[in-house]
This record gives sequence, C-alpha cells and structure tokens, in this order.
Amino acid sequence: MENPGGNSSNNNPEQQTSLMGGHAQYLKGVGEAAVGSISGSKAWADSGVHDKEAGLAAMKKAGEQRDPNQGYGRAEEWAGKLTGCEGMQKEGFESAHQRKD
Repeated sequence: MENPGGNSSNNNPEQQTSLMGGHAQYLKGVGEAAVGSISGSKAWADSGVHDKEAGLAAMKKAGEQRDPNQGYGRAEEWAGKLTGCEGMQKEGFESAHQRKD
C-alpha cells in the first residue's frame, strides 16, 4: 500500500504555525497510524508517527505565539474537554478569563 499522505501539509508556512493546522495534521497522523496498524504497512505507520509529532510541534508553537485575547474562550475550553486536548482546554480557559478582566 502506498502512502498518499506524504508531507504536502508542510508546504504552507501559515498552516505550520496555526493551531487548527496543527490539530488537522495530528488527526491525519492518527488516521495514518491506524491504517498502518490495521494493514501492517510500516510506511503508513511511520507517516502517522511523523505527522502526529509535526502536529504536536505546530500546536505547541502556535500556543506559544498566541495572544490570550484572541482565543475562543469557553467554546475552545469545551472543545478541548470534549476531545481530550489539554492545550485547547488551557488556552480556552485563559482566553475566557482574560476577556473578563
């Protein structure tokens, strides 16, 4: 099985530093890793690991550069709780409380 995932998402510098782009890349990696696990394809599994790591790095970088006043507040905090993303929970909490000050 070929790996159609490749690394095309790395071509857009804005996406690399965006929080949403990081989440998308991470989720892509989760899917690729699952396909690799089910099919036994090392290429898919390796691509999944790579995309998950790159997605986490992009999310971390975006979080460090983010202004708490620009967050989505409670909606982001809720989405973080729903998905289990601690970063979203933290960023949402901070932006929600920053707006009240």
